[in-house]
Amino acid sequence: MREPVRDLLIPYYEHPSVRPAEWDAIIAAAPRVYGVVLNPASGPGEAPDPAFAEVAARLRNADVRVLGYADTDYGRRPAADVVRDLGRHRDWYGADGLFLDQVAAGREEFGYYQRLATAAWGAGYGTLVLNHGTAPHPSYARIADVLVTFEGTWATYTRLGPQRWRGGSGVRLCHLVYGVPAGADLAEPARERGATVHCAVPGEGAHPWGTLPHALEFGSAQ
Repeated sequence: MREPVRDLLIPYYEHPSVRPAEWDAIIAAAPRVYGVVLNPASGPGEAPDPAFAEVAARLRNADVRVLGYADTDYGRRPAADVVRDLGRHRDWYGADGLFLDQVAAGREEFGYYQRLATAAWGAGYGTLVLNHGTAPHPSYARIADVLVTFEGTWATYTRLGPQRWRGGSGVRLCHLVYGVPAGADLAEPARERGATVHCAVPGEGAHPWGTLPHALEFGSAQ
């Protein structure tokens, strides 16, 4: 039987003690999961959280990348604070990758992110995901393993689609889509638009990433 494609990148921002069944479902879907974003407190928090440490260990044991979440405020957050977050994710949760959020897309901010990438590599991180939410300057492909070139609603995705990626093919593209109706399949339109990883959730409003991907709910992760 053909091995499942690891095409799900899952940002799931709920506490394991509050939503244990949902975390169990994510781990059960491990053969299809490219990576899971770990976000205890809009970052690693101020102290280790045992519940997140346990779920991170379970993800690693299931051969799933653990991506530590850090906000960059479009290049305005002090780099030292981001570097502190990446150290905490590594030390407290054994993260082997980083998910940098609110990433600037312009060429002028590239130096800031290049410094963060250098710090991440120095700390032993093997995977760097940059969430621009739109197509960035092609220079970012030099430092990232995955570029999130779309984050937004299903209505926008189906009406306008993501901006065209004008860089090379040496980086994975990812589309994160929320407000996705039941029965809708993101996998095929994402592939048609060049994205090899994706996530589609039903959640809407200010906290869409507190819902499970449709791919898990519909059993296609089996």
